[in-house]
Amino acid sequence: MTLAVHSSTSFINITETKGIKTPDDFLGTVSFPQTKPSCRLITKSSMQEAHHSHERVIGNPIEGRKNEKREKLHVLTTTHSNNSTAVPVFVMLPLDTVTMGGKLNKPRLMNASLMALRSAGVEGVMVDAWWGLVEKDGPFKYNWEGYAELVKMCREHGLKLQVVMSFHQCGGNVGDSCSIPLPPWVLEAIAKNPDLVYTDRSGRRNPEYISLGCDMLPVLKGRTPIQVYTDYMRSFRQRFNDYLGDVIVEIQVGLGPCGELRYPSYPESNGTWRFPGIGEFQNYDKYMRASLAASAKAAGKDDWGQGGPHDSGQYNQFPEDTGFFQNDGTWNSEYGKFFLEWYSGKLLEHGDRILGAAESIYQGTGAKLSGKVAGIHWHYNTRSHAAELTAGYYNTRETNGYLPIARMFGKHRVVFNFTCMEMRDGEQPQSANCSPEGLVRQVKNATRTSEVELAGENALERYDGAAYSQVLATSRSDSGNALSAFTFLRMNKRLFEPENWQNLGQFVKSMSEGGRNARRPECDSSRADLYVGFIKKTHSMKAKEIALV
Repeated sequence: MTLAVHSSTSFINITETKGIKTPDDFLGTVSFPQTKPSCRLITKSSMQEAHHSHERVIGNPIEGRKNEKREKLHVLTTTHSNNSTAVPVFVMLPLDTVTMGGKLNKPRLMNASLMALRSAGVEGVMVDAWWGLVEKDGPFKYNWEGYAELVKMCREHGLKLQVVMSFHQCGGNVGDSCSIPLPPWVLEAIAKNPDLVYTDRSGRRNPEYISLGCDMLPVLKGRTPIQVYTDYMRSFRQRFNDYLGDVIVEIQVGLGPCGELRYPSYPESNGTWRFPGIGEFQNYDKYMRASLAASAKAAGKDDWGQGGPHDSGQYNQFPEDTGFFQNDGTWNSEYGKFFLEWYSGKLLEHGDRILGAAESIYQGTGAKLSGKVAGIHWHYNTRSHAAELTAGYYNTRETNGYLPIARMFGKHRVVFNFTCMEMRDGEQPQSANCSPEGLVRQVKNATRTSEVELAGENALERYDGAAYSQVLATSRSDSGNALSAFTFLRMNKRLFEPENWQNLGQFVKSMSEGGRNARRPECDSSRADLYVGFIKKTHSMKAKEIALV
């Protein structure tokens, strides 16, 4: 029997046995080829990463930063001792898992794919609950039906579910395979008041996400953005309360563009930004301008509140091309420090507000809360870390920008989800001064110091053994915090190709062994032939039912 699926979501051909290994072929050493990507792959991978490519605090989340001003960011803490903890693996579902009409997309195909993932030993899947889909028909008009069907399907297959409260637009970034704008009634408000979205120095408006400058203003049909997000999350709890902590084990709270706690400083749509540009500050809507002016006045420096730095350059420049970001640039002056404290502080306050609301809604449900921070690794090996600064992370050679974020997450008992776990320094172009490995080490130590759980994702769509091996290495606690979970990007037809499917199975097995055990026990042949393993006698009837022509 052939399961021929014509879809971008996944492709499984049961009768295609060429290249499929038997259980005996999988016994022995679990290893991945250490192949070096071509130059073309290096550049593309780095660009893709950009968009998938964050001690507890009591009170103001900015206070933690002031206490850490003189702490050097590259100092390593003592290593974690629990090196054998199993790391559960989740798999991201396609962005269009739920259609614009609110229905589950290709449910029979999804059922087959979930069956396969379960047989591979994955813990569960992740799905975006798009604001632009769920509250599309008007304020308080929520449609969760497509997601309800997915939840039931996951329960039937024994899979756990991570649900992302996606308050951002889908489309315009690397890896976005579909377009899901913000709700129409929100777009109407933006059309009447363009300052509701982030704006750069040239006046470009970015409709990906509502500007944090108006977080507490009733600009959305009488509600503040924070109130809108809160009502949305409360509606989700009411609809899925019986599944929280059981099937739905994690709620990832969207905090900005791509769901990440950051500013949209490197927008790729319309060719505005290209890797490895430094990006631009996004503080030019009227609400952000007013906040900056007020902060400058309070500091007795009225002239500092006129706008952002005049010498910070443009999206596609390098640090040394600018007065602000160059080695001894304005970033390290009294003014530069004031501006960066304000700019990053506003981002921390934004995260604090949303996560505080999420904590009040989901506490006691048994579901974990998580938040995502972008892995901005280009120009990391410079003094100013320009690309991180424009995104809102005040992380320089002299200032640790991830400790305040980790402490703010810890305040609300939120898992720190970080990307670029599969990337190696040697894969990046030297001219971009990249160091994803150094960045991951810093984040691991910041979360360990703050006693916050760390979870990871791969930033690129990669299926090769080298990428899996790097994740295995970074999942351990050799340098800082160990991973509590890993989410693989993403389920599609390429994942189910024989070699890619085999690599995934080996990776899941190794992660279940804490990333330490390199050999499969001789008696263990379970899940060995993962490519066809999900079609067993116990599933034969279902397999016939899900066959698509």
